[in-house]
Amino acid sequence: MEITWWGHATCTVEDSGVRLLTDPLFARRLAHLRRRRGAVPPPEAAVADAVLVSHLHSDHLHLPSLARLARGTRLLVPRGAPGAVPGLARMAGVRGLAVTELAPGDTVAVGDGVRGGGVRVRAVSARHDGRRLPFGPRLAPALGYVIEGSSRTYFAGDTGLFDSMADEVGPVDVALLPVGGWGPNLGPGHLDAAGAARALALLAPVAAVPVHWGTYWPIGMDAVRPHEFHAPGEEFVRCARREAPKVTVRLPAHGERVRLP
Repeated sequence: MEITWWGHATCTVEDSGVRLLTDPLFARRLAHLRRRRGAVPPPEAAVADAVLVSHLHSDHLHLPSLARLARGTRLLVPRGAPGAVPGLARMAGVRGLAVTELAPGDTVAVGDGVRGGGVRVRAVSARHDGRRLPFGPRLAPALGYVIEGSSRTYFAGDTGLFDSMADEVGPVDVALLPVGGWGPNLGPGHLDAAGAARALALLAPVAAVPVHWGTYWPIGMDAVRPHEFHAPGEEFVRCARREAPKVTVRLPAHGERVRLP
């Protein structure tokens, strides 16, 4: 099983002959944010059998990035997303994307075995205000996903720590956990490096990769709490060493592919 981190919450997960893409964001700039580290992902980053969208914030459900997907790509989104995000259904129709809406507990199969496998994707809860901001109503839940193939991989999306996390996620081999953000402060419903390490101790995977850090930052705020941009990855490694010493933590550079159990 291999994972490529493209930056922010965007990863390619390759397992059992299936290629999955999480929360694709291929923009150099998004509103007041600009990409400060890592090149914009190359065209091959948009190649996937299915795309997992965790929630409706525009840095996770980004219509121009989804428009780069090939026709026929399956798009897994929170239940209610097409009604909450203007243009999603229209763009998916124009681009020939197959949209599947999921709620926590729902499971779908991805892959037909042509390349030797197939996976199941299970939606799980997340503790995050996943509305389409700034004014969107709560029409769709924020989700995490568990990918079950040769390994079990948990992509947390955006979430805070919650009591039932380990029970809902279940046993996993790999955890992709958010450890930072795109601004000098994290609001509720997020994990910082220390919180992600506590989640790691609860989940007890074999390996972990920190995501959602060190990529985007507000324009004109380079000197405002810069450690919140640069430090979360390394800080997560240190905290994980203390909270979950048996877990192997990999810290890939942007665009780097790592092989995991």
